[in-house]
Amino acid sequence: MNQNEIRNFCIIAHIDHGKSTLADRMLELTGTVDKRNMKKQLLDSMELEQEKGITIKLAPARMAWDNQTLNLIDTPGHVDFNYEVSRSLAAVEGAILLVDATQGVQAQTIGNLYLALAQDLKIIPVLNKIDLPAADVETRTQELISLIGCDASEVLTVSAKTGEGVEALLDAVVDRIPAPSGDSDAPARAMVFDSFYDEFKGVVGYVRVVDGSFKAGDTLRMIATKVESEILDVGHLDPGFVTDADLATGQIGYIVSGQKEIEGIRVGDTMSTSGTKAEPLAGYEEVKPMVFAGIFPKEGSEYNRMRDAMAKLKLSDAALTFEPEQSSALGFGLRCGFLGMLHLEIIKERLAREFNLELVVTVPSVAYQVTKTNNEVLTIKSPAELPEVTFIDHIDEPWVKADVVTPSAYVGAVMELCQNKHAIYQNTEYLEGDRVILHYEMPLASVIVDFYDKLKSVTAGYASLNYEIMDYRVADVVRMDILVAEEPVEALSSLVYRDEAHEVGKSIVKTLKEEIPKKMFVIKLQAAVGGTIVAGERISAMRKDVTAKLYGGDVTRKRKLLEKQKKGKAKMMAMGKGKVDIPTDAYLKVLKR
Repeated sequence: MNQNEIRNFCIIAHIDHGKSTLADRMLELTGTVDKRNMKKQLLDSMELEQEKGITIKLAPARMAWDNQTLNLIDTPGHVDFNYEVSRSLAAVEGAILLVDATQGVQAQTIGNLYLALAQDLKIIPVLNKIDLPAADVETRTQELISLIGCDASEVLTVSAKTGEGVEALLDAVVDRIPAPSGDSDAPARAMVFDSFYDEFKGVVGYVRVVDGSFKAGDTLRMIATKVESEILDVGHLDPGFVTDADLATGQIGYIVSGQKEIEGIRVGDTMSTSGTKAEPLAGYEEVKPMVFAGIFPKEGSEYNRMRDAMAKLKLSDAALTFEPEQSSALGFGLRCGFLGMLHLEIIKERLAREFNLELVVTVPSVAYQVTKTNNEVLTIKSPAELPEVTFIDHIDEPWVKADVVTPSAYVGAVMELCQNKHAIYQNTEYLEGDRVILHYEMPLASVIVDFYDKLKSVTAGYASLNYEIMDYRVADVVRMDILVAEEPVEALSSLVYRDEAHEVGKSIVKTLKEEIPKKMFVIKLQAAVGGTIVAGERISAMRKDVTAKLYGGDVTRKRKLLEKQKKGKAKMMAMGKGKVDIPTDAYLKVLKR
């Protein structure tokens, strides 16, 4: 296939601006998918994506339009999955920047645009949802002009729902996005931008062929891992798997490696063929997870199954990291690294649904850097790793650069919220209409727990947030332990700001009081910093009415029975029968504070 007849592009946008719906219309209009097989969010094939109405995984699809081959990659919009976006951008020459004509430019629009510009891609600005009564095309066009510096005539308008303007957009993709420029005679090289594990086929890689070509029967060689295996199948996605004779220069498709070793084929590695001397491609900047949590199986015997499941998920999620961890209370588990709280929630859900695992998740923590009195620097990913206070010189925590896009009416409320979260105000930018971008620097720990929920709450759902890691700064944090029935619960330990220990402790014990069922004895709930109790609650005992059989007579008989009951409860506690099981829901409620 002639490279001049290929256009590789992806759709980038903020959450809910209509990326997946636009992809649906393109697949429909180009005749890639029959109308009878058409369904909403066709490329969002995961059950969780359909349920939550968000894109979690990037999805490639090939279409034909105006005698050209169009390779589309649909990308996620949430800040936790922007690593998926950056990988997609490295595999294409252009991007459709989609903006909701009713909401305008949002925080993730700007974040994704910067990622695309860093890859030197051709940007096609597009306003979506023009069929809605609240669409303000003129104002939103001005926003895009000031953001990108483009001409008004370059901004296209579409309705992904009705299909209006989508044909003109497909024409623009052909006209404006440059064709690939690889060397078809050079040794075969392809960039792996995603992969997954198939029980029958082994590891399947989604690739962008940069030079040369690949075909079934060739011996595949991974340049970084040095792994070799026979190629079982090559082809493209429409969006189902379609076998081709070969995968040529400039194309996007899949390669079935037959490789059973999951570690052998990594996202970002370069594929080549045996016997050729191909240079590795630039690859991707390795992503550094900033939120860490312990994941333990409820049944200790399920550990190996959980570890294998996690390895399969990591294959299709390069931002996920994990290493073994042992806890005296929870047994063997994994200390996992995530990009944010939504990322953690999605992984937990996928383990439960796809692998049928019951899990306990510990309280998430960011990666702190602890400088000891002997100048040794440790990276702490969990409260259990924190050294004794006497050996600590100071603790540094990660800070982020945060952009909040909000209607100007809510600026005061947003500023107050950010101030309460230890944020440092930088400046304000004004967009078209009555919206502003507030620039802040703030601790990552303040962002990951409940900042996004509170931001939506104080702005009636109108604000949006984007953030990126900056540097490490000194923090006054302490370890807070949670005691249930006077026994410390390791999974609920967390690192908190010293001045917020009372408030956070109070919130956690209150949550536990609501979630833990009553027992036959009183359950004490306490939050402690060092040896000091900073907050406490009690769950009263269930009481069997031991005096029900009495029908009058001397009051001392009643007292005697109640006294006997009281001693029985105390004996139960002393003999260790007072163990309290904490429901998984309680752990999750504490995670979300």
